[in-house]
Amino acid sequence: MAQDLTHLRDRIDSLDNQILELLNQRAEVVIEVGKAKSGSQKQFYVPSREKAIYDRLEQQNPGPFPTHAIRRVYREIISASLSLEQPMKVAFLGPQATFTHVAAMRQFGFSAQLVPQKSITGVFEEVERGRADYGVVPVENSNEGVVSHTLDMFMESELKVSAEVLLEISHDLLSLSGEFDRVKKVISHPQALGQCRHWLETNLPDVPLVDVASTALAAQLAAEDESAAAIASEAAAALYGLRVVKPKIEDNPHNYTRFLVIGKKTPDPGGKDKTSIMFSVRDEPGILHRMLEPFSSRDINLSKIESRPLKKKAWEYIFFLDIEGHIAEKVVQEALEDLRQCCHLFKVLGSYPRAR
Repeated sequence: MAQDLTHLRDRIDSLDNQILELLNQRAEVVIEVGKAKSGSQKQFYVPSREKAIYDRLEQQNPGPFPTHAIRRVYREIISASLSLEQPMKVAFLGPQATFTHVAAMRQFGFSAQLVPQKSITGVFEEVERGRADYGVVPVENSNEGVVSHTLDMFMESELKVSAEVLLEISHDLLSLSGEFDRVKKVISHPQALGQCRHWLETNLPDVPLVDVASTALAAQLAAEDESAAAIASEAAAALYGLRVVKPKIEDNPHNYTRFLVIGKKTPDPGGKDKTSIMFSVRDEPGILHRMLEPFSSRDINLSKIESRPLKKKAWEYIFFLDIEGHIAEKVVQEALEDLRQCCHLFKVLGSYPRAR
């Protein structure tokens, strides 16, 4: 038995050596790609190319290596490879261990330099002024709706949407001891408390709830107070040395937040894209029908429509629309041009790969 185990471990070591050799060969090719791009205007970060790599490898995987793990493994390989081409700096709505931080890590990996910002405005400013290559901001939650500040920023900014990230939001109850009976107060962001309200009322009906600015701050405070528990992410538990009192206490298990990656350029088509636009229309009879007709007549699917008050003029609205397809496609261009004819404000926010 011992000889068999030694033989198997030797085989694993040999395979690991082969993997390491192939990783370095891949890195050498990446460096050559970087050299080829340096003399052109081509972007070094191409979300559609990354997505194509993930999709291809997942489809070709024969097992037994789990398919769901392929994306995680290659996320870090690609992240490290991008750092060879050009060090990437990414601003995100902080602090660390918030769900936006988790979304940024999922999109860019651990080799990117992730820089927390105190506000959504701060994220936009870092990218606009060239202090960050990209930014990550929340735009909507499946339970709570849109993040108004993010939409408002697009009215003033010329930045483009480069990618989107869909993150399942799971809330854990965390404390220093991990013991349920020692929880005397629960701390978290108001939205997280609201998303766990029924569980809290059922299991901790007499325990006071304390609002703070973020789930990460709640975890930090719980790490300093043995009587407190925080509602926060698994990442926050690891960062602040907390134990899980109870995992997944959210009332709705189907809770997702959508994040946008913002940058200065629109990615090339990838085959399964989405285009976001914002516009306002003239107030006249039948205008709502006319603004949707260019898409229905061409069988272009609308995945989202949202309206916001136009702050400069009372009782007028600006619309945010997500459609399937890329701005480079002729049918999308024609539809948008038809829509533009009945708008007094029109802006393409970006075309980018659709998240799964």
